[in-house]
Formats: sequence, C-alpha cells, structure tokens
Amino acid sequence: MSAVLFESQYHPPIAFFAALLGADALWLETHDHYRKQTYRNRCLILTAQGVQPLSVPVIDGNRSEKVLTSEIEIDYRQNWVHRHWRTLQTAYSGTPYFEYYADYLHDIYTQKPRRLFELNQLLLQFYFRCLRLRLPIHLTPDYQPPTHLPSAPPTLLLDRRDWLTPKAAHQPDRTSGRAYAQSFGKDFVPGLSILDLLFMQGPAAGSFLA
Repeated sequence: MSAVLFESQYHPPIAFFAALLGADALWLETHDHYRKQTYRNRCLILTAQGVQPLSVPVIDGNRSEKVLTSEIEIDYRQNWVHRHWRTLQTAYSGTPYFEYYADYLHDIYTQKPRRLFELNQLLLQFYFRCLRLRLPIHLTPDYQPPTHLPSAPPTLLLDRRDWLTPKAAHQPDRTSGRAYAQSFGKDFVPGLSILDLLFMQGPAAGSFLA
C-alpha cells in the first residue's frame, strides 16, 4: 500500500491531485504550524491579465508561526468571499463548465466555515467527487518530522508537505498532468489551481492528471 502526505491547501494546484494517482490514501497534516504565502490559504488562477493569486485572509496572521494550520481562523471582516467569487466569474464565466460547477462552489463559500482547514476540507471533498477520486482521506494524529516518517512496507508514505509552493509553481518538476486548452493566451500556463482544469474540461478533467 502507498499513501501521500500533504498539507491542507486552498483550491489546490493540479499537481496536488496528479500526485494522488496510484495512491491508496491521502493523509493531511493537521499539526504543522501555519505558514504565510503558501497554498494553505491561496491559489493561482488564469485571468485576462495573466496568472493571479487569490488569498484567504486569516486572523492573527502575523503570529501565524505559533498557530496550527488546523486552528487558524478565517478573517470574515474582510469581504474576500465577494472578491474571490467576482474574480472567478470574470475569469471563468465564459468557460465550458463554469456554470456546471458554480452553484456547488458558491454553496461551500456561503457556509462560511470558521477555520481555514475546514474550508479547505470542504473544497477537497468537492474536488474528489468531481475527479472521481475514491481514496480515503486521513488526518495525522500528531506531527512527525520528515526523518521520522515511515518509509517501509506495509505502508509507503510519500511526504509531499510543502512540495508545491506558489513561488515554484511553474517549475517543470512541480507541474504534473497534461496540457489542455485554456481561456487566455497562446501558450499553456502550468501550475494553476484545479479550478482552471475543471472549468475547462468538466467531467473529463481527471483524464488530464496523468
């Protein structure tokens, strides 16, 4: 058996899901310290102006190194939900499958989960359904540094914590999956959120992960 260990991510990049192909389980890290400027609270989408990040504001972000990712709270004092949704509509309303998925995504946002980890969990479960990924999702019971992780049978655990970062989004070794038609530009832009692939390919999106 094999499993992949990732940190919680907001609208994860395509490579996140590509890394799960062939795995028997996904483990999510729940005991890491929250880190700013990572996929924990941001994603990358493609707009008419190029690649644009969307970031979820969090409470006490300045002292985030002392807060567990699973405990960090979303700052709803900022009208970020409206901004994110309007940006997604502007970028993707003309794509083949935006309307197909829009209501499901909007319903997740309107739930307004208190913690970032909870929001990411809702989104992850939604993407698993869309991509027909049926592997179980487990939460880590404690934190283990990479050198202490099990690497021998019966379970081979592949540590992918912080393997994907926005700063390295366009490096070839961090962008799995096949190229597909995109809304803007002539050249394919890798490293984007799964949203981009889903809105363009719909139910066929899973076939572009390999």
